[in-house]
Amino acid sequence: MEKDSTAYVALDTSKLRNAVAIAAEGRDGEVRYLGEIDNTPTATGKLVRKLAKRHPAVTFCYEAGPTGYGLYRQIKSLGHDCMVVAPSLIPQKPGDRVKTNRRDALSMARQLRAGDLTAVWVPDPHHEAVRDLTRARGAAVRDLRSKRQQVSALLLRLGQPYPGKTTWGKTHLAWLSSRKLDHREQCIALEEMLHAVRQATDRIGRLEQAIRAAVPDWSLASTASALMALRGIDLIAATSLLAEIGDLTRFASPRELMAWLGMVPSEHSTGPRVRRGAITKAGNRRARSMLVECAWSYRHPPRVGADKLAKVAAAPPAVRDIAWKAQTRLSARYRALRRAGKPDNVAITAVARELAAFIWSVGLAVASGATPQA
Repeated sequence: MEKDSTAYVALDTSKLRNAVAIAAEGRDGEVRYLGEIDNTPTATGKLVRKLAKRHPAVTFCYEAGPTGYGLYRQIKSLGHDCMVVAPSLIPQKPGDRVKTNRRDALSMARQLRAGDLTAVWVPDPHHEAVRDLTRARGAAVRDLRSKRQQVSALLLRLGQPYPGKTTWGKTHLAWLSSRKLDHREQCIALEEMLHAVRQATDRIGRLEQAIRAAVPDWSLASTASALMALRGIDLIAATSLLAEIGDLTRFASPRELMAWLGMVPSEHSTGPRVRRGAITKAGNRRARSMLVECAWSYRHPPRVGADKLAKVAAAPPAVRDIAWKAQTRLSARYRALRRAGKPDNVAITAVARELAAFIWSVGLAVASGATPQA
């Protein structure tokens, strides 16, 4: 490998050790495995400085995973380009059935040189911290749902299903507290389950309060406030969406955002035949799930409720116009799809896809200078 050539370096990361491969520029340039180094800042810095002495330009890459973005930030701080690669978009040979750290590093080095890798967006440390907080809240919500299901399953097994329709409201909680079971052991089990439900509920409350306290100092605070003018989106939903998506202006068009969310139709067309299927679900699962949850509010006719008036009034005129246009269009879209015989979940998914376009428009309006009024 020539000492004056550009080098493309791939690291196959793991908890303790990183496998390193290097490719020289040019289609026929040498691709060589350098071995493994400790997954520590000291070892990484030593490798980067060593390669920088031998090559005029060095570009690094590694696969996004549980090791996070610390490696990326260290390499960037040393003045070199680094790419965090989307794992699902790494080209794979269909017949390749052997996977090792060495082979993965060599393959990524070749693909980095060829320009076949797709980078993920890397948040700044504070944005990542806000995202960790919103993800902790999402995990708490899933935990609460599981614990509630355990209570309902126990009572159903004992022949005491709840006769009402709406669960976990005041009426349901009063009904749960009045349950009389035949055996002391079952009473203890039910009380422990209900205690776990109360603990999970309190945990969600603490996390939501922490999110509200964190938003004012966040770089996307103005965008989060503007998104609250849209129906179905409160501060928690807006923060959760932006924590996963990041800066909305990094998408050149609403279609790019929809594709990133995995909400565009899958397609398998050949020749004159055009065949489209369900949405790809290839994007960010957490953002897509939150978007669909917000879209359910558009089943109802357009209106601004009493709780929403202050949030809409705080938004700039451009954002208010976008929010009202979203209400009228998406409510009509839902009704049209239902009249056409589409199931509820299909109609809501279509509404959520279009809601992403309005979210992108709000982000663009905020970036162009429209900020919430005091």
